[in-house]
Amino acid sequence: MTIKEIEVKGVLSRSKIYDYVVNPYVGCEHACVYCYARFIKRFTRHSEPWGRFVDVKVNAPEVLEKEQARKRKGTVWVSGVCDPYQPIEPRYRVTRRCLEILQRGNLSVVIQTKSHLVLRDIDIFKHFPNIEVGLTITTASESIRRIFEPGAPPIKKRLEALEALYNEGIVTYVMIAPVLPEAEELVDLLACKVHHVVIDKLNYHYADHVFKRFGLKKVEDVSSLASAFVARKIPCEVVC
Repeated sequence: MTIKEIEVKGVLSRSKIYDYVVNPYVGCEHACVYCYARFIKRFTRHSEPWGRFVDVKVNAPEVLEKEQARKRKGTVWVSGVCDPYQPIEPRYRVTRRCLEILQRGNLSVVIQTKSHLVLRDIDIFKHFPNIEVGLTITTASESIRRIFEPGAPPIKKRLEALEALYNEGIVTYVMIAPVLPEAEELVDLLACKVHHVVIDKLNYHYADHVFKRFGLKKVEDVSSLASAFVARKIPCEVVC
Protein backbone atom coordinates (compact mmCIF):
# COMPACT_ATOMS: atom_id res chain seq x y z
CA MET A 1 0.00 0.00 0.00
CA THR A 2 1.38 3.37 -1.04
CA ILE A 3 0.39 6.13 1.41
CA LYS A 4 1.11 9.76 0.56
CA GLU A 5 0.26 12.88 2.54
CA ILE A 6 -0.93 15.74 0.35
CA GLU A 7 -2.28 19.25 0.83
CA VAL A 8 -5.27 20.50 -1.15
CA LYS A 9 -6.67 23.89 -2.02
CA GLY A 10 -10.31 22.79 -1.93
CA VAL A 11 -12.29 19.95 -0.36
CA LEU A 12 -15.97 20.99 -0.38
CA SER A 13 -17.00 20.39 -3.98
CA ARG A 14 -20.24 20.57 -5.93
CA SER A 15 -21.91 17.20 -6.45
CA LYS A 16 -24.43 15.78 -8.91
CA ILE A 17 -25.83 13.53 -6.16
CA TYR A 18 -26.17 16.03 -3.30
CA ASP A 19 -25.37 19.74 -3.03
CA TYR A 20 -21.78 19.15 -1.99
CA VAL A 21 -19.31 16.32 -1.49
CA VAL A 22 -16.27 15.93 0.76
CA ASN A 23 -13.64 13.30 -0.04
CA PRO A 24 -11.03 13.12 2.76
CA TYR A 25 -8.84 10.75 0.75
CA VAL A 26 -7.82 9.94 -2.80
CA GLY A 27 -8.02 6.21 -3.42
CA CYS A 28 -9.46 3.46 -1.24
CA GLU A 29 -8.00 0.45 0.52
CA HIS A 30 -11.19 -1.58 0.14
CA ALA A 31 -10.17 -2.37 -3.46
CA CYS A 32 -13.69 -3.22 -4.66
CA VAL A 33 -13.33 -4.60 -8.17
CA TYR A 34 -16.50 -2.91 -9.45
CA CYS A 35 -15.78 0.55 -8.02
CA TYR A 36 -16.63 3.40 -10.36
CA ALA A 37 -14.15 5.65 -8.52
CA ARG A 38 -11.16 4.00 -10.15
CA PHE A 39 -11.67 6.46 -13.01
CA ILE A 40 -9.80 9.02 -10.92
CA LYS A 41 -6.51 7.37 -11.87
CA ARG A 42 -6.83 9.11 -15.23
CA PHE A 43 -6.44 12.43 -13.40
CA THR A 44 -4.19 11.56 -10.44
CA ARG A 45 -1.69 9.57 -12.53
CA HIS A 46 -1.20 6.87 -9.94
CA SER A 47 0.68 3.87 -11.34
CA GLU A 48 -0.42 1.55 -8.53
CA PRO A 49 -3.43 -0.75 -9.04
CA TRP A 50 -6.74 0.44 -7.62
CA GLY A 51 -6.86 -0.38 -3.93
CA ARG A 52 -3.09 -0.12 -3.50
CA PHE A 53 -2.75 3.62 -3.00
CA VAL A 54 -4.22 6.30 -0.76
CA ASP A 55 -3.46 10.01 -0.71
CA VAL A 56 -4.31 11.60 2.64
CA LYS A 57 -5.63 15.16 2.45
CA VAL A 58 -3.96 16.18 5.68
CA ASN A 59 -5.14 19.80 5.55
CA ALA A 60 -8.74 18.98 4.56
CA PRO A 61 -10.32 20.06 7.89
CA GLU A 62 -8.68 23.47 7.83
CA VAL A 63 -9.65 24.04 4.20
CA LEU A 64 -13.19 22.83 4.88
CA GLU A 65 -13.65 25.27 7.74
CA LYS A 66 -12.88 28.21 5.45
CA GLU A 67 -15.02 26.90 2.59
CA GLN A 68 -18.00 26.07 4.77
CA ALA A 69 -18.28 29.64 6.01
CA ARG A 70 -18.90 30.78 2.42
CA LYS A 71 -21.45 28.12 1.41
CA ARG A 72 -25.21 28.40 1.58
CA LYS A 73 -27.25 25.71 3.28
CA GLY A 74 -27.29 22.28 1.65
CA THR A 75 -26.41 18.62 2.07
CA VAL A 76 -22.87 17.26 2.09
CA TRP A 77 -22.09 13.73 0.92
CA VAL A 78 -19.24 12.03 2.79
CA SER A 79 -17.89 10.55 0.52
CA GLY A 80 -18.23 10.18 -3.23
CA VAL A 81 -15.02 8.62 -4.59
CA CYS A 82 -13.43 7.12 -1.49
CA ASP A 83 -14.57 5.43 1.69
CA PRO A 84 -14.36 7.93 4.57
CA TYR A 85 -13.86 5.08 7.05
CA GLN A 86 -11.29 3.00 5.22
CA PRO A 87 -8.56 1.36 7.36
CA ILE A 88 -6.25 4.38 7.32
CA GLU A 89 -8.84 6.67 8.97
CA PRO A 90 -8.07 5.68 12.60
CA ARG A 91 -4.50 6.81 12.03
CA TYR A 92 -5.18 10.16 10.35
CA ARG A 93 -8.72 10.94 11.57
CA VAL A 94 -9.35 13.24 8.60
CA THR A 95 -13.00 12.20 8.33
CA ARG A 96 -13.66 12.76 12.02
CA ARG A 97 -12.03 16.20 11.96
CA CYS A 98 -14.06 17.16 8.89
CA LEU A 99 -17.26 16.05 10.62
CA GLU A 100 -16.38 18.19 13.61
CA ILE A 101 -16.17 21.17 11.25
CA LEU A 102 -19.43 20.32 9.50
CA GLN A 103 -21.20 19.89 12.83
CA ARG A 104 -20.47 23.51 13.66
CA GLY A 105 -21.91 24.77 10.37
CA ASN A 106 -25.33 24.85 8.77
CA LEU A 107 -24.92 21.90 6.40
CA SER A 108 -26.74 18.58 6.55
CA VAL A 109 -24.67 15.42 6.11
CA VAL A 110 -25.16 12.05 4.41
CA ILE A 111 -22.45 9.49 5.13
CA GLN A 112 -21.78 6.49 2.92
CA THR A 113 -19.30 3.81 3.92
CA LYS A 114 -18.65 0.07 3.93
CA SER A 115 -17.00 0.09 7.33
CA HIS A 116 -18.09 -0.59 10.90
CA LEU A 117 -15.44 1.99 11.90
CA VAL A 118 -18.25 4.50 11.44
CA LEU A 119 -19.39 3.60 14.98
CA ARG A 120 -16.45 5.53 16.39
CA ASP A 121 -18.17 8.81 15.52
CA ILE A 122 -21.60 8.23 17.04
CA ASP A 123 -20.84 10.98 19.55
CA ILE A 124 -20.52 13.48 16.69
CA PHE A 125 -23.55 12.20 14.79
CA LYS A 126 -25.78 12.90 17.77
CA HIS A 127 -24.96 16.61 17.58
CA PHE A 128 -26.10 16.99 13.97
CA PRO A 129 -29.64 18.31 13.53
CA ASN A 130 -29.88 16.48 10.20
CA ILE A 131 -27.68 13.50 9.37
CA GLU A 132 -28.08 10.12 7.70
CA VAL A 133 -25.54 7.32 8.01
CA GLY A 134 -25.53 4.61 5.38
CA LEU A 135 -23.57 1.45 4.77
CA THR A 136 -23.15 -0.09 1.36
CA ILE A 137 -23.99 -3.81 1.33
CA THR A 138 -24.15 -5.44 -2.08
CA THR A 139 -24.80 -9.09 -1.18
CA ALA A 140 -25.70 -11.27 1.78
CA SER A 141 -23.03 -13.81 0.83
CA GLU A 142 -19.63 -13.50 2.46
CA SER A 143 -18.02 -15.59 -0.28
CA ILE A 144 -19.39 -13.22 -2.92
CA ARG A 145 -18.24 -10.26 -0.82
CA ARG A 146 -14.68 -11.59 -0.71
CA ILE A 147 -14.62 -11.86 -4.51
CA PHE A 148 -15.86 -8.35 -5.24
CA GLU A 149 -14.84 -6.42 -2.11
CA PRO A 150 -11.58 -8.05 -0.95
CA GLY A 151 -10.45 -5.25 1.34
CA ALA A 152 -13.83 -4.27 2.81
CA PRO A 153 -15.15 -5.36 6.23
CA PRO A 154 -17.32 -8.50 6.50
CA ILE A 155 -21.06 -8.17 5.98
CA LYS A 156 -21.74 -9.18 9.59
CA LYS A 157 -19.73 -6.20 10.85
CA ARG A 158 -21.72 -3.84 8.65
CA LEU A 159 -25.04 -5.25 9.81
CA GLU A 160 -23.97 -4.91 13.43
CA ALA A 161 -22.96 -1.30 12.81
CA LEU A 162 -26.32 -0.52 11.24
CA GLU A 163 -28.17 -2.03 14.18
CA ALA A 164 -26.09 -0.05 16.67
CA LEU A 165 -26.67 3.22 14.82
CA TYR A 166 -30.39 2.48 14.45
CA ASN A 167 -30.73 1.76 18.15
CA GLU A 168 -29.01 5.07 18.93
CA GLY A 169 -31.78 6.89 17.07
CA ILE A 170 -29.62 7.84 14.08
CA VAL A 171 -31.27 7.71 10.65
CA THR A 172 -29.70 4.79 8.79
CA TYR A 173 -29.91 3.45 5.26
CA VAL A 174 -28.36 0.77 3.10
CA MET A 175 -27.06 1.34 -0.40
CA ILE A 176 -27.19 -1.79 -2.54
CA ALA A 177 -24.92 -0.78 -5.39
CA PRO A 178 -24.22 -2.70 -7.47
CA VAL A 179 -26.72 -5.48 -6.83
CA LEU A 180 -24.62 -8.63 -6.57
CA PRO A 181 -25.77 -12.27 -6.46
CA GLU A 182 -27.62 -13.28 -3.26
CA ALA A 183 -28.61 -9.69 -2.49
CA GLU A 184 -32.21 -10.85 -2.02
CA GLU A 185 -31.29 -12.35 1.35
CA LEU A 186 -30.61 -8.84 2.67
CA VAL A 187 -34.34 -8.19 3.00
CA ASP A 188 -34.65 -10.24 6.18
CA LEU A 189 -31.22 -9.24 7.48
CA LEU A 190 -31.98 -5.51 7.34
CA ALA A 191 -35.30 -5.58 9.19
CA CYS A 192 -35.23 -3.26 12.24
CA LYS A 193 -31.79 -1.96 11.26
CA VAL A 194 -32.51 0.68 8.60
CA HIS A 195 -34.96 3.47 7.90
CA HIS A 196 -34.74 3.06 4.13
CA VAL A 197 -32.91 1.29 1.32
CA VAL A 198 -31.48 2.59 -1.96
CA ILE A 199 -30.97 0.16 -4.84
CA ASP A 200 -28.74 1.14 -7.74
CA LYS A 201 -29.49 -1.17 -10.66
CA LEU A 202 -26.42 -0.05 -12.58
CA ASN A 203 -23.98 -2.91 -13.26
CA TYR A 204 -20.52 -1.39 -13.15
CA HIS A 205 -18.52 -2.65 -16.10
CA TYR A 206 -15.20 -2.81 -14.24
CA ALA A 207 -16.31 -6.13 -12.72
CA ASP A 208 -17.36 -7.80 -15.99
CA HIS A 209 -14.28 -10.01 -16.05
CA VAL A 210 -14.91 -11.13 -12.46
CA PHE A 211 -18.47 -12.25 -13.23
CA LYS A 212 -17.11 -14.22 -16.18
CA ARG A 213 -14.21 -15.74 -14.25
CA PHE A 214 -16.43 -17.10 -11.47
CA GLY A 215 -19.37 -18.00 -13.69
CA LEU A 216 -21.69 -15.54 -11.98
CA LYS A 217 -24.69 -13.82 -13.52
CA LYS A 218 -25.43 -10.14 -13.14
CA VAL A 219 -28.68 -9.11 -11.49
CA GLU A 220 -30.44 -7.30 -14.30
CA ASP A 221 -33.94 -7.00 -12.80
CA VAL A 222 -34.18 -5.47 -9.31
CA SER A 223 -37.97 -5.08 -9.21
CA SER A 224 -38.54 -8.22 -7.11
CA LEU A 225 -35.86 -7.13 -4.65
CA ALA A 226 -37.43 -3.69 -4.29
CA SER A 227 -40.88 -5.20 -3.85
CA ALA A 228 -39.59 -7.49 -1.12
CA PHE A 229 -38.34 -4.52 0.89
CA VAL A 230 -41.63 -2.70 0.47
CA ALA A 231 -43.48 -5.82 1.63
CA ARG A 232 -41.41 -5.71 4.80
CA LYS A 233 -42.43 -2.05 5.19
CA ILE A 234 -38.89 -0.83 4.51
CA PRO A 235 -39.03 2.20 2.19
CA CYS A 236 -37.03 1.49 -0.96
CA GLU A 237 -35.81 3.73 -3.78
CA VAL A 238 -34.48 2.42 -7.08
CA VAL A 239 -32.12 4.73 -8.95
CA CYS A 240 -30.52 4.65 -12.41
